[in-house]
Amino acid sequence: MGKAKKRSLHLGINDRFSRLTRDEAVRTVVDLLEKGDKDVYGLVTLFGLTAEEILEAGASYEAVVGMKSLLK
Repeated sequence: MGKAKKRSLHLGINDRFSRLTRDEAVRTVVDLLEKGDKDVYGLVTLFGLTAEEILEAGASYEAVVGMKSLLK
């Protein structure tokens, strides 16, 4: 994890996570998509996740297409 991401997490921008790897972020995004939570957008943009990564982790195609503007 880079310095900027560590600082952002340390400053409390995302209080639920103290240390988060890319794999954990992908799994968390899938869980949040299933719940319909809006916090998913912050994680997607923070880590620069791709649609392929999220789909491989088990997200539904419809949920990923709904976030098309955010994904690479």
